[in-house]
Amino acid sequence: MTTLRRSIDLNADLGEGAGHDHDIMPLISSANIACGGHAGDAGTMATAIALARTHGVAIGAHPGHADRASCGRRILPITPAEAAGLVEEQVAALATLAGDALHHVKLHGGLYHQVGREERLAEAVAMMLARQWPRLVVYAQAASPLVAVARACGLEVAEEVFADRGYRSDGQLLPRHEPGGCLDDAASAAAQAIGLATLGRVVTHDGHAISVAADTLCVHGDGPHAVMIARAVRRSLDGAGIAVVPPPTGRARPT
Repeated sequence: MTTLRRSIDLNADLGEGAGHDHDIMPLISSANIACGGHAGDAGTMATAIALARTHGVAIGAHPGHADRASCGRRILPITPAEAAGLVEEQVAALATLAGDALHHVKLHGGLYHQVGREERLAEAVAMMLARQWPRLVVYAQAASPLVAVARACGLEVAEEVFADRGYRSDGQLLPRHEPGGCLDDAASAAAQAIGLATLGRVVTHDGHAISVAADTLCVHGDGPHAVMIARAVRRSLDGAGIAVVPPPTGRARPT
């Protein structure tokens, strides 16, 4: 018998200057706030943190490559030490403003995929986080090497899935530039969200149903249909009786 889950986290990448933060923040349970790499500065971080506090949304750091021309989405050469330093610098920038309210970290774009897939990069970043911010939940793509590496370092991990991205049959995301890589139709994204949230299943671009671990569900905050998609996903989750709550940290604060 398949057990239906009754809760999931709903996260969005915000503070990126897309202009949707005020509409999306009330719909989600955790926000990944750009912290000076691919987007954002002290002013936008402070504004996003205040908005998250107003709506009771968990605050997360969203570090990425310092590549604003591509919004941090390009794969750029980086060493393990450079990756750890890049993440440390940007998490620290948000932590200075958020303080003890900082709940999680989710990498962005090209850096998300590089650290998620390359074990040496994952080890460097996870070890740094375990030293500097052991309480933070690491949001990592479901079944990626980063999931296992971060857990081995003693970190809490929330395995992430995507409502508005297409999947390949191996569980990887379709590249954005390929047909079906991004779901622009709100009804399609909402239907995918329900399958992921309730059963941990997704239908791939070639029609196969695959199982995917799902602790946190992402809707992107920067696309032209971002608000419409976020609203449709949240309505569907509410209608299915799925509670939208952030992942617990599961550990006491260090003394």
